[in-house]
Amino acid sequence: MRRVQVWTTPFDDQRPGTSGLRKKVKVFQQPHYLENFVQSIFDVLKDYRGGTLVLGGDGRFYNREAAQIILRIAAANGVGKVLVGRGVILSTPAVSCVIRKHRAFGGIVLSASHNPGGPDGDFGIKYNVANGGPAPEAITEKIFARSLEIDAYHIVDAADVDVDTLGSGQLGSMAIEVIDPIADYAALMERLFDFDCIREHLQRGFRLRFDAMHAVNGPYAHAILEEKLGAPAGSVVRGESLEDFGGLHPDPNLVHARSLVDALAQEDGPDFGAATDGDGDRNMILGRGFFVTPSDSLAILAANATRVPGYADGLTGVARSMPTSSAIDRVAESLNIACYETPTGWKFFGNLLDADRITLCGEESFGTSSNHVREKDGLWAVLFWLNLVAATRKPVAALVREHWQQFGRTYYTRHDYEQVDSAAAGDMMSALRGELPKLPGRRYGSLEIVGADEFAYDDPVDGSRSEGQGLRIHLDGGARIVYRLSGTGTEGATLRVYIEAHQMDSSKHDDDPQRALEEQIRAAAELARIAHFTNRTAPTVIT
Repeated sequence: MRRVQVWTTPFDDQRPGTSGLRKKVKVFQQPHYLENFVQSIFDVLKDYRGGTLVLGGDGRFYNREAAQIILRIAAANGVGKVLVGRGVILSTPAVSCVIRKHRAFGGIVLSASHNPGGPDGDFGIKYNVANGGPAPEAITEKIFARSLEIDAYHIVDAADVDVDTLGSGQLGSMAIEVIDPIADYAALMERLFDFDCIREHLQRGFRLRFDAMHAVNGPYAHAILEEKLGAPAGSVVRGESLEDFGGLHPDPNLVHARSLVDALAQEDGPDFGAATDGDGDRNMILGRGFFVTPSDSLAILAANATRVPGYADGLTGVARSMPTSSAIDRVAESLNIACYETPTGWKFFGNLLDADRITLCGEESFGTSSNHVREKDGLWAVLFWLNLVAATRKPVAALVREHWQQFGRTYYTRHDYEQVDSAAAGDMMSALRGELPKLPGRRYGSLEIVGADEFAYDDPVDGSRSEGQGLRIHLDGGARIVYRLSGTGTEGATLRVYIEAHQMDSSKHDDDPQRALEEQIRAAAELARIAHFTNRTAPTVIT
């Protein structure tokens, strides 16, 4: 083991949050950059020596090199054992599953989520704690603070570890076990869902298409959907995990998964379609010619949860992130269970899950999950939908329309303005924040503003308060507009604008959400003066 002296730190331009540190690959390849960050993790942890660490990632470019560095630093810092996914592959929900099953003290996830990969793409790293979820801000803030002052890291001089062969080995005094990345996760899915029911439905001729987007869930989908459930070979497309995701942007939405959308639009196309993202935690669900919004998906899963074995006893409660539509709120009210509105960030759900206050949770950004892990879980959501379709023998569109008939339709859309100049986006939010007190009572066409505020959250579990979580404009009839700046990209800022309105009368339902929300969309752009501040007259992505 040697101690490497370093005199500068490169982290003062980005505060790593619960989603970890994300930068261009070339930034991570700088001398000492990754090493400093990994050492900072161990420097702030307590009581980990001799314990078990989980290591894996989404297979993107630089994962293998980074894993070797992390293993040598872990050995030098006294970690007792590391469980490594074969080929350094573990989806983010699988990391959570493995941490929880093997009672590890934590895990290191190598992923930049749904961001593009490759030598010129993005890379990321984050630390998950013993419950399997992302490290809370109390820990990430300490890691950030330590990264600003670190002057050395500890590392073992050794040859690269064979991470492609299942089995056990040693690196110094640290044990290394290369594990099947799929086995533990697949076993958990079999306990939650009725695989026999799904298998029989497929045998009756039901056709599915799963687009793995050349990302981490390709091997998982081949193993579970095709091998275990018997979907015909070829049901999983783009199923080979590639370091650059085949040049794709592995974000499962209507723009980046266009080929899947087009396939489901065909009269002779598949009956069911789904896609997941780079690290396997996000999902998109499609029926024949039908897109299920993530907000509706969460609400429908909650309303039908008892049809699935793993949730047959009912739900203790549900939660949604604040920008997610209120569709789930109406389901919770009908079930007489609690519904929590949290800031964006999975750690807030983790607190509620650990306290057994909720069973299902989700975000509008294509993330849903439950108490089985502490991360959002894309393939879990796909299997949940397949179980519902198989159990009811109803197509996706019919299940959604029946839900709207009972609960009304919550029209919902998200407009993303990507790679906006960060200073301009900040100026826009500051200007709008200053206008909030003046907005109530103002009218835009037939719309009346009945309230405006900046969302803050008091955590009912740990008592912490999170402020500055998004600007909200409340319209009459329960409609609303929400503005947030997202930190998931590596270039500029992403401005996200969320718009929703509820219509109970099914005779007035419009199949085009953009048309149904036309007046609210126009008001959202004008109220924030988006074009003025960003020089953008249209969003980059509409979902």
